[in-house]
Amino acid sequence: IVSAAGPRDFPRGGLPEVAMVGRSNVGKSSLINALTRQRVARTSAAPGKTRLANIYLVARGSAPPFHLVDLPGYGYARQAKGEETTSFEALTEAFFARERTSAVLLIDARHPGLENDRAAWQWLHRAAPAAIVGTKIDKLTRSERTRALRQLESVFEDTVLPVSAVTGEGL
Repeated sequence: IVSAAGPRDFPRGGLPEVAMVGRSNVGKSSLINALTRQRVARTSAAPGKTRLANIYLVARGSAPPFHLVDLPGYGYARQAKGEETTSFEALTEAFFARERTSAVLLIDARHPGLENDRAAWQWLHRAAPAAIVGTKIDKLTRSERTRALRQLESVFEDTVLPVSAVTGEGL
């Protein structure tokens, strides 16, 4: 419904929001497409394509509608020539300052325990209700998957939900 560059662009109206948070190229846009069963979010193999908070209205059957939010990834800053710099931190902090937001932290299951992922979880855990999803599990063998999930849950001291946007596993 909108691509927000800052607080004045955020939707009003009080619908609950679920923000997808994670490093660049972790699969936030792909997971949104898999969850909505539509190609609503642009995806790319190149990191840093999402530079604004892209907000989608999700309404399914009799379930109450909500906003699904594709935030820019952290850990990579891509900027077009002449484009004003939008700080990931400023945009994210302004977004989570609102009370109706919850979050899903996406972590590439192949890279458990990265420092910026741990820092994001510590911050998110204080900022909003949040859950952790281990993405790209289709790229791991069954034994690698088990080992990676155990390691992720040990590092983050919380349950990690394994998901593949490609195969639909865990959706």
